[in-house]
This record gives sequence, C-alpha cells and structure tokens, in this order.
Amino acid sequence: MKTLVFIGSYKFGTSREALTVAKEMGYAVILFTDKQSHLEFAEVDQVILIDDLLNEQRIIDKIVLLQKTGKQICACVSFIDPYVAYAGRLSEQLELTVVSLQPLSVMENKITLREALKHLPISPAYWIIPTEDSLQKIKYTSHLPLVIKAPVSNGSKDVFMVKTPNELTKAGRYLRDKYPHTSLLIEEFLEGSQYLVELLMQNDELKFMAVMEQDIIYNGKFIVGAYKYPAILGETLHKSLITHISDIIKELDFSNGSCHIELKLVQDQWKLIEINPRMSGGIMNRIIEEGTGINLLKEILNMYVGKEPTFFQTRSMFVNAKYLTLQSRGKLLRVKGQELALTHSGVKYVYVKPVSGAVLKKPSSMGDRYACVIAASETEAQAEEIARAAAQEIKFYIEPF
Repeated sequence: MKTLVFIGSYKFGTSREALTVAKEMGYAVILFTDKQSHLEFAEVDQVILIDDLLNEQRIIDKIVLLQKTGKQICACVSFIDPYVAYAGRLSEQLELTVVSLQPLSVMENKITLREALKHLPISPAYWIIPTEDSLQKIKYTSHLPLVIKAPVSNGSKDVFMVKTPNELTKAGRYLRDKYPHTSLLIEEFLEGSQYLVELLMQNDELKFMAVMEQDIIYNGKFIVGAYKYPAILGETLHKSLITHISDIIKELDFSNGSCHIELKLVQDQWKLIEINPRMSGGIMNRIIEEGTGINLLKEILNMYVGKEPTFFQTRSMFVNAKYLTLQSRGKLLRVKGQELALTHSGVKYVYVKPVSGAVLKKPSSMGDRYACVIAASETEAQAEEIARAAAQEIKFYIEPF
C-alpha cells in the first residue's frame, strides 16, 4: 500500500493535521516518534516508538523492514524542527522524491541563515557570540533594544527582546546555560508591522505564496496573537516583497520544498526576521483554506511524493485568527463559551487546547496560546470584529497558585 512516513509530530497543529490529511489522501500513515502519548493517534496506521529520532541508520533499517512487509514508501516527511531536512535526507537514501536539502538545512539554523543572506538588503544588523566567548564580551548595549536568541529555537521559546544591559546579560546567561555548546545570535530590534509568507517551490518555480499580517504580543518574547489573511499591501510594497523573496530563493538555491518567511516592514522597507523550512504550525492550514479553499498541506504532500500540486482557488475571503492567552498562572478548572463562540455568524472554527487540570501560565512561547477563533468575512474589518467578539465568549476558570 502507498505509504507516507512522518518523522515526529506534535499533539496539535500543522504536524498533527498533516497526518490526517495524508490519511484522507488515501495513504497509509506511519509515524516515527519518541512520544509514548502519540500511540493514541487514531489517524496513524502504525506508530513506531524510537528514543532517538536522529538515529538515521536505525530508522532506515525499520523503513526497509516496512518495505519488506509490502509497504510502498512514497516519501519521508516532517513538519517539525529539527527533522525537516533530515526527513528529506531519508527520502534521498531511499531514492524517493528529494526536496532541496542544503537550503532546508540552512534554514534550520538561524546563524547559518543570517550568514548566507548577510549581503542582501533585506537582512538586519546582527552579531554572533561564539561558544568560546565569555558573555562579558556582549558589548552591544549602544544598540538596545536588541533580540537575542538560540540558533535552533522555534515557537519563540528561546528568543528574547531585551531593553537594558541587565536584561541582555540575564537572557545571555540563560541561553548559554541551556545551549552550552552553541553560538548565540544577537539582532537589532526591528520596529514595524510583522508579516508571514507561506510558499511552496517545485522545480525552481514558485507555485504558491500567501501573505498575512501578524499581531505580535511583546512581553519580552514574541507571541503571535492574531493572523490577518490576506495582508493588505499596496502595489509597490507587494512588488518589492516579491523581489526580495525571489532574491532569497535564488541565493539559497531553493528549488523544491515549502517554507515560511517572517518579515517586518520598517519604514516601508522589508527586513527579514527568519525562515523556517516547513509550513507554519498551529492553525495555518485552516486559515489559508478558509480564505482560498486551498488545502496547502495536501499540496505540500503532493509535492513531496513528486506529484504536481494544484492550487485552484474556490473562494476569496478575509480571515482573522485570534489566539487567547492568559496573564496569570494556575490550574485549569474548566472552560466555558466554546459553543457560544461558534454561534457568531462568520466564525468557522473554535479550538481550545488545554484540558481540566492543566497548568496554565503567561505566554512565554507559542505553545502557551490556549484557544483560537477563526472568522471569515468579505472585509478585513468584519473578520477581525467577528473573531474578537467570539473570542470574548471563551472564559478560562483557573485556580491560581
């Protein structure tokens, strides 16, 4: 039977949805995971537990055994870091359709990416603190505020905005303790509206591109509080965005694969925040589908198995996805209002993540967004108002501690 092999997954979001989409496409779904809890995934035909997902030979050996049992492996895929390029490399070893491995590997490391694109005008100022350098050598206080991050972080987990020398030193020490063998990256803080671009490349051709604006919650971290699709850009800005993206693709020699790019618009000039070698997490596929009718995950999987992705747009709607976070810590007792939120005209999706008994807290990463409402309408303002009103119906009751 035609089979897709997935390396790693989260319980929620794009990586989990990809399993369901693959199943709906008629593939048998095999998941390699190091999480015992993933054994309960109903959409997976076989879960293979392995303590080290980066043990390449061990996974290859298990895939070969699957082939001997009659499984026709069509692709190895991952939608989570740090397994994207790795899954592509497994496909290469199995002589399957191969994505652009080197560009994807570059994207997985923020320092490597900065160095690869440093001469492009879209790149901001940045500095690297090598592993062997003492944190006392952090002498960029004249450039504050700054952003300091680990090169392999994701979901805003190890990314800090610092405004004072003390905050810079504190964040640097935290990252050095957590990543003792890794250089650290410092970047200028960019003031401006933030945007996200989803794109898919196949055979050197840009097949799909979706641009949306992000609302950012600044609390020392960078948490996306809302997505607005499509982003409203003037013709000049849109053309310059296309030019910059084309330059990035050419510089990285990115010919096959999908990624998402985050940028800021600083005084009408585009500046690159980062590139990730996969589709965005969370409810990104749902946002694009509500706005266009296109199931981007399905087309990405088609690209991975060597098929021609098709992007036939069946609708054109404005979509607003609003996330809910908390400003206190405690144990969740119950959540109310999901059903009421769904009664609002234009609401397409309501999602609440935590279950009773979970410990909730102020957001320090994207994983600390506890609910989401997606609304669609014929205008941007209407979609935003619908999402806002519906989100207000959802109430978290917690026992503080």
